[in-house]
Amino acid sequence: MTGEHADNAPPNAGDDAWAAMRARMPIAETWAYFDHAAVAPISGPAREAIEAWSREAAHTGAAAWPRWAQAAEQTRAVAAEILNAQASEIALVPNTTSGITLVAEGFPWRSGDNIVVPAGEFPSNLYPWMNLADRGVQTRRVAMDGEPGTAAMLDVDRLLDACDDRTRLISLSWVGYVTGWRVNVKQVVEAAHRRGVLVFLDAIQGLGVFPLDAAETGVDFLAADGHKWMLGPEGAGLFYCRQEHLARLRPLGVGWNSVVQGHDFGRIDLTLRDEAARYEGGSQNLAGVLALGASLRMLRDFGLGPNTSAVGERVLEISELACRRIEQIGGKVVSRRTAEHRSGIVAFEMPGRDPQAERRRLLKRGVAVNSRGGWLRLSPHAYNNAEDVERLAEGLAAES
Repeated sequence: MTGEHADNAPPNAGDDAWAAMRARMPIAETWAYFDHAAVAPISGPAREAIEAWSREAAHTGAAAWPRWAQAAEQTRAVAAEILNAQASEIALVPNTTSGITLVAEGFPWRSGDNIVVPAGEFPSNLYPWMNLADRGVQTRRVAMDGEPGTAAMLDVDRLLDACDDRTRLISLSWVGYVTGWRVNVKQVVEAAHRRGVLVFLDAIQGLGVFPLDAAETGVDFLAADGHKWMLGPEGAGLFYCRQEHLARLRPLGVGWNSVVQGHDFGRIDLTLRDEAARYEGGSQNLAGVLALGASLRMLRDFGLGPNTSAVGERVLEISELACRRIEQIGGKVVSRRTAEHRSGIVAFEMPGRDPQAERRRLLKRGVAVNSRGGWLRLSPHAYNNAEDVERLAEGLAAES
């Protein structure tokens, strides 16, 4: 399959579409899997891509490399399509942390500068910024409403109030990993830009499900690993850098693949590529990149785009069904399910029960959830269905 739409694209609406997607998710044969916010099962197309790469690597070796490199560019192209970005603004990176580090270590900081970050961020969106303290750069962690003990929501005004004339960057998650609060990206970016502040978006808990138009929102930088909602393997992710910022960041990890002449190894000339691929340096995890591309094409064909997403609508539908069933059996939904801020992540509790013990008990029944922040956390994808939700409810309701 190339970067074009598949000839056998599935139905674009209704239960038939999601049954078709479910058929491409081998995990659905045995598990009711509600843990995509941690590590998702890879899709059938991703598995096939890895298997094909493995066969070729074993039987043809480097003779197949040009074809793999071309397929990697197709992954870049479909990622750009989903984000309404230019392919030149997309780098293929190992994980979200790598993307964050490209900005944290490459930005032209001056002593006295600061970064503003919500306090409840995942550690990967805190440590790279905190690591700049010895260069005189302050990380301002802003407490959000509801912390601790209740589900937090992001207060944009509070975040902006923490900025001053030395704030260079706001870094935040599109979707909070504990309770699933989803940020209005355009609102944050526009408000930050009015103050002359750039925005980095940790997109790992939203990309693959919800629409994000990078050009329209104006977000400056973005990173996401593919092993959650994009249904790819670990070790293959995306970094977006708005074209105008390429010259602003000092390139890191520079290698043969960073320069214009790339494969002309005998010509030593440090003229960097005028595209985000300059950050890819050396050899890639091609098996992972090809698998990620296969899953992204699948998601696109099921309705994931920069401005609308049938995938996201389906995820919200399934997560709302799960919320109702949890409450019907005596559970309590902790996440704030405000319309535009809902996501596929739902934090909940079963009063009087230990969340870790409940998670282990459900795993034995073939139901995968997780626990974060002292609560149980479920995170369904578009291929999950009502039967999966019922398995979850029965497992929670059953006596241990």
